[in-house]
Amino acid sequence: METGRVNPQHRLEDQGITGLGHVYYNLLESALIQQALTRGEGHLGKGGTLLVETGKHTGRSPKDRFIVRTPGLEDTIWWDNNAGMEAAAFDRLHADMLEHMKGRDYFVQDLYGGADPAHRLDVRVINELAWHNLFIRHMLRRPARAELDDYVPHFTILNCPSFKADPDRHGCRTETVIALNFDKKLILVADSEYAGENKKSVFSVLNYLLPERGIMPMHCSANHAPGNPVDTAIFFGLSGTGKTTLSADPDRVLIGDDEHGWSERGTFNFEGGCYAKTIHLSQEAEPEIYATTEKFATVIENMVYDGETLELDFDDDSLTANMRCAYPLDYISNASATALGGHPKNVIMLTCDAFGVLPPIARLSPAQAEYHFLSGFTSKVAGTERGVTEPQPTFSTCFGAPFMPRRPEVYGNLLRDKIAKHGATCWLVNTGWTGGAYGTGSRMPIKATRALLSAALDGSLAEAEFRKDPNFGFDVPVAVPGVASILLEPRRTWDDGVAYDAQAAKLVAMFAQNFAQYETHIDEDVKAVAIG
Repeated sequence: METGRVNPQHRLEDQGITGLGHVYYNLLESALIQQALTRGEGHLGKGGTLLVETGKHTGRSPKDRFIVRTPGLEDTIWWDNNAGMEAAAFDRLHADMLEHMKGRDYFVQDLYGGADPAHRLDVRVINELAWHNLFIRHMLRRPARAELDDYVPHFTILNCPSFKADPDRHGCRTETVIALNFDKKLILVADSEYAGENKKSVFSVLNYLLPERGIMPMHCSANHAPGNPVDTAIFFGLSGTGKTTLSADPDRVLIGDDEHGWSERGTFNFEGGCYAKTIHLSQEAEPEIYATTEKFATVIENMVYDGETLELDFDDDSLTANMRCAYPLDYISNASATALGGHPKNVIMLTCDAFGVLPPIARLSPAQAEYHFLSGFTSKVAGTERGVTEPQPTFSTCFGAPFMPRRPEVYGNLLRDKIAKHGATCWLVNTGWTGGAYGTGSRMPIKATRALLSAALDGSLAEAEFRKDPNFGFDVPVAVPGVASILLEPRRTWDDGVAYDAQAAKLVAMFAQNFAQYETHIDEDVKAVAIG
């Protein structure tokens, strides 16, 4: 039996999926919530939210992610970063999953990955769990109901958490598996209820396909000036650097908070929603995101709540610190209706330097931008993980290494060329420590960071006087209105200048050691600005 709207020429039977129970095509939010509640997948929260838990997997399983080896693909994948799966093993996995699915109910959403119609990916997502189907309906872009009559999927995700893989039979590592087959345009996900696997699988596919068209896929947030999409800014940054917070500027229009493309026409969001962390979320600091946790159909994932009042506890991380909420982008009042922007005028790379060495802002040349993009630096602080007693560097190339199928230089070259071609200004912004390393110094004042960003985005910072940083070679402003000048010279903020010099030399050496892996694959202009 089937329910919902679908192109009659593209039902599941046409994809070799037969013998299922009830198939629900393209249900709307209310129906999906009703199905999830009826099936015991979650509970109804305040405002009509859906409260769910993801069991043993409270985050992605990067070590269980595989790309299927096929002849046309072999020379294009960054195999040092992506585990391979043999085509025959994938076929066995696929056949066994289809057999396991027989007699069970499934939920189908036909969606778009990408706000630009010229470059979007038509993705069919088939879920065993109704709440997963609601989640991905939020996260990707929804066709108009009439568009479903002619919808033809280009890629399909088959997500079956109740199926457990056999490592010996299926060529994987554990019972959990995420397998991408670019030849068959098929992604298989098994033994994980973590909904983020659905979203990041689409991002990985776009990261592979778009560079062939000269489009830069980016793990970044983006916004633009009110009424002026040409004045677009993009924000790269790893977790804890302020990417979501700083891009959610109420005085600018939010294009998106996580994944974007930069094409010949400008910037476009891949997604139709947001997947925000809620640990320590407060109404005072982030009122718009906080408000979504009581809006209809928001998926509240792995949060502890009061069984009687349904009040959420934003500080209880007993289930996971990776607690999240997923909601459509239009729940944010200043979100763009089109999710489109112009060519970025400003490219912001955010880092949280717990060593207390980097200045709060620096201007990068296109070659330096590629260098820092490939480095993808931030740092862990003492106490965040067992055994971490002093700041430790974290280098995640392209600010998203787990989702990069191609070698990082492919993305780095694209970014450098687009910055140069369109005259974008690139800024490295440090939201970490000043006056000493973590434990001695203090966190960079948020007011100073916002003042520096405002000056960068309105163009006034470009007119400032700059000095050359002796350690990293980039340009640092000498004075900026509203910002204490001492902050702009990190060495002056330390009580002991010699100790600063030693810490700076230590960080420079870390950068150089990490960047050595790219030396044989990068152009001479990037080699010329390499640190150390």
